Amino acid sequence: MSSSSTLKSSSSTSNHNSYHYVVFLSFRGADTRKTCTDHLYDNLVAHGIHTFRDDEELENGGDIAADLDRAMEESRFFIIVFSKNYATSKWCLNELLKITKCMVEKGSEVIPIFYHVEPRDVGNREGSFKDAFSEHRKNADQEKEKLIGDWEIALKKVSKLKGVPVDDQHEAKVI
Repeated sequence: MSSSSTLKSSSSTSNHNSYHYVVFLSFRGADTRKTCTDHLYDNLVAHGIHTFRDDEELENGGDIAADLDRAMEESRFFIIVFSKNYATSKWCLNELLKITKCMVEKGSEVIPIFYHVEPRDVGNREGSFKDAFSEHRKNADQEKEKLIGDWEIALKKVSKLKGVPVDDQHEAKVI
């Protein structure tokens, strides 16, 4: 990934000292854990970039939500792998909210990867994203509707960022 040189050079700056992780990976495990995200993680680690990936960093018996929240607070960059089923996961969407909060409050940088999805589908909640939000809205009370609205705003915001499309190319070469 062309941004790895930026990530690596920033990992040696004095500003990095306040971060435990250089990169936090957000992804839908069932879609990309053994494909795109695995290639990405291996490449980042091979370049000496300290990267958070849930299956490598979360401790057994720990509070998953609290540990994820802490890892996001301690990360400088975020790479979000948007895939067909990303929006079906409340975990992913809640991570996205935290990531956008870090963008605003801490100036964190976000690199979206559009893995077999179009940025417009992500931002406009079309295709599989539309289906996922229809499911989230079923029997939603007022509080959940507010949360869903926040998810939609976050998706729109991040979908407008310059990202990396991954369609029918060799994934390892794109990453």
